Amino acid sequence: MATPIAPYLPTGIHVVIVGAGFGGLTASIEARLKGHTVSVLEKAPRWEQHGDIISISQNAGRVLSRWDPAWIGDKLRKICMNHKSFMINTHKGEFIFEQPIVAPDPERPTYNGHRAEIHRVLLDYAEHLGVRFYMGKRVTAYKEDPKLGKAWVECDDGETFIGDVVIGADGVRSRARKLALGLDDKVQSTGYAVYRSWFNVEEHGILDDPLTREFAERGDTHTGWLGPDVHLLVATCKGGRELSWVCTHKDDGDIDESWSYPGRVEDVLKLLEGWDPRCRAIIAKTPSLVDWKLVHREPLPTWITPGGHICLIGDAAHPFLPTSIQGCSQAIEDGVAIATLLSLTHTDKQIPDAQKIPSALKIYERLRYDRVKSAQKKGEEVRDMWHKADWEKVRLNPGSIKLPREDWLLKHDCEKFVRRMYKRALAELDGGDRIPITSLAASRESDEFLIEMPPTPVATPECEVEDPLGTGTSR
Repeated sequence: MATPIAPYLPTGIHVVIVGAGFGGLTASIEARLKGHTVSVLEKAPRWEQHGDIISISQNAGRVLSRWDPAWIGDKLRKICMNHKSFMINTHKGEFIFEQPIVAPDPERPTYNGHRAEIHRVLLDYAEHLGVRFYMGKRVTAYKEDPKLGKAWVECDDGETFIGDVVIGADGVRSRARKLALGLDDKVQSTGYAVYRSWFNVEEHGILDDPLTREFAERGDTHTGWLGPDVHLLVATCKGGRELSWVCTHKDDGDIDESWSYPGRVEDVLKLLEGWDPRCRAIIAKTPSLVDWKLVHREPLPTWITPGGHICLIGDAAHPFLPTSIQGCSQAIEDGVAIATLLSLTHTDKQIPDAQKIPSALKIYERLRYDRVKSAQKKGEEVRDMWHKADWEKVRLNPGSIKLPREDWLLKHDCEKFVRRMYKRALAELDGGDRIPITSLAASRESDEFLIEMPPTPVATPECEVEDPLGTGTSR
């Protein structure tokens, strides 16, 4: 377990979170660890085993490394991939490049595994911390009263949930965008969709076929095939016992009707005609799959309401393409940022009580907006690099086709960053100097690693209310 940045005392702040996906769930955990009370509303009537592979990158793994390892790290390592490299091929099967995994780091772990299983681990930890979950709650209205310093949501069953702050974490098809911010922006098609599946290797003959055996017989593997406007990624997990594949392809389906359909094996086989026989052999053994439409939203002008007591996080605020490998990770960063800032403003005696939560939300948006926008672009860049590869040029420089791993994105320490930038962002709110883009961890020019984190004051009851960094005795 990595050393926590600082201890936090209970604040008395009640956070209401709408949506219990990875954004809402991780925000609830961080809010509890930062001393707040939390209620999470989820529209699903019960927890169900949905989805397939999801990735938590180093920047978010750093956050999870500060959580109790008995509840998080120890459990995730048992269910996530343990491969050595990413093997990149042309769609015809020509080997191009082997990209080693990032060297393991206990303070910045990466996790790749089944979405539902990782979600279950985090859910159990949230419940252990005292997060209260309310299932089957469909929110019909978001409201706030800055004079009372409260925000609340109303549900279709007539129940109302009141908090000091409300966080909309209801995903890419967010209703909070319209209900809370009044933004009736429609989901737009990216022109792409993803066929995806996850199944048991032994039950479906992967080990019995010479064409597919190599992907599981010696443990976990990760392999990609890149073709014109199509790419296929295959990963095995749990010592090669389970297999996941995702195939991104051009699509002009009607997203107004649905964004996730049952897929057909024969459609994928037709799409991959002429491809490496190993690809087609894997697809042919697939018991079931979904066809998941990749949707897009224009960047929002703001993530917070005028009254400053409601905000959006995760895909509700900023949807990501799968090729960014950052959607879940940026949602985790959102959670730690907003939970930390609520604690910092709560203990800052320079901020009037009525402005503490609005200030926290404004700083959250200021410190996150540019970074997220830059991270989103990476998904489009990787997709286009793979789908439009000039193989003659790539053969001269095989490493040019690998997944980018940029320090400004992956080595970011969100909690340290927020604590270091807090005073500068607060001063900017009060009319001070504008923070330059180089100080917002949003590009290769980031100065994050050039500036040392100030030492954390010793936590005592006397210093807790004086210390604007919100230190105090451990929860």
